[in-house]
Amino acid sequence: MDIASLAGFILCIVMLLFGIISNAGIGGFHEYLDPPSAIITFGGAFSATLLSHSMQDFIGGLKSFTLIFKAPALNTAEMIQKIIDLSNVARKEGLLSLEEAASDMEEPFLKKGILLIVDGTDPDLVRAIMETELVSIEGRHKTRIGFWDTLGSMGPAWGMIGTLVGLVDMLYHMDDMAALGPAMAVALITTFYGSLLANWICIPISNKLKADNAAEMMMKEVMIEGLLSIQAGENPRVIEEKLKSFLAPKDRESSGDDAGGEE
Repeated sequence: MDIASLAGFILCIVMLLFGIISNAGIGGFHEYLDPPSAIITFGGAFSATLLSHSMQDFIGGLKSFTLIFKAPALNTAEMIQKIIDLSNVARKEGLLSLEEAASDMEEPFLKKGILLIVDGTDPDLVRAIMETELVSIEGRHKTRIGFWDTLGSMGPAWGMIGTLVGLVDMLYHMDDMAALGPAMAVALITTFYGSLLANWICIPISNKLKADNAAEMMMKEVMIEGLLSIQAGENPRVIEEKLKSFLAPKDRESSGDDAGGEE
């Protein structure tokens, strides 16, 4: 469970409720609830997003909401150490010995790269195959991210459409001055709903998915460079220093302390 996402999601609700109750009181909470405004804003935003995507991508985008609450099992420092361990095995026992190690691998991307190396695939072809899969993975991620970007832009837009609908109705009934205030409030609620959809849900989810994608892409780039270095027969110490360049300076000292190789 990603505590930061859960805490942020809940705190947004708390801040919103605190602001409403502080201004209108508990009894005035109903003033912020207007079904027609919700239908225009949320219904319009989701419908326009559906129009912008295929049904499969739309459903996949909705399902990706749960991804922000899952803590990504990505640890680049641990992956570097695992690759160093593999390089030590390959240096001592040969590349064919990696086939046994691959059978215990849980990471399919790394396992695929090891099997390509064990099969004697040309290094340039190994890189091409791995990078092609990397592009494919990132493309699927960007489709999910694009769903939330689209929905985030549609929310305020349809909120403004709802506001304009309310203003038109209000202007047609200017003769009833007592009703102008409530009518204006209802018209503005759609803008409120649209901003809420964009800034509480869509933009944060999009940002979180982008961060997760960047972390995963870096992890897989580490795998590619590490495996190609093992295939080239480079010294484990050299491989360690090469891969540690992917890490932030503060993380480099603690990474690969146990790595080593025979000179």
